[in-house]
Amino acid sequence: RRWLAGGIAFLGGPPLPVPWVEGTVPAGFPSPAADFAVKRHDLNELLITHPAATFMWQARGLSMIELGIADGDILVVNRALTPKHGDIVVAEVDGDFTVKQFYRRSGVVQLRAGNPTFPPILFRDGQTLTICGVVTATIKRFK
Repeated sequence: RRWLAGGIAFLGGPPLPVPWVEGTVPAGFPSPAADFAVKRHDLNELLITHPAATFMWQARGLSMIELGIADGDILVVNRALTPKHGDIVVAEVDGDFTVKQFYRRSGVVQLRAGNPTFPPILFRDGQTLTICGVVTATIKRFK
């Protein structure tokens, strides 16, 4: 079942099978001798490990571009995972939501952008940080 809450799409319910071609596709020159065996895979099974704790959210902006997240990409976010150093997370900082890389070393917690033109988010006393979930996948649309 899919439902919306505050612009967040939650996943679950019936499978969504789509064709899957076995093997890989070269990004260089194609092999004319390649055989293509097609079977069906459910996108929920491929992208979601905790259906009740997973939601999708669309990224906006260019702060994560060097970590592979572009403006308009769909983030698959898992609330059941505990964030580890280096994970990409959706976080709420003082009431505002953001997607950043989680940094935790020697007792220091920061949220870092994947773009050198954006400064890290450093925390001071009185600020609130809530990790909403760990980004486990992104979906890109080209058209």
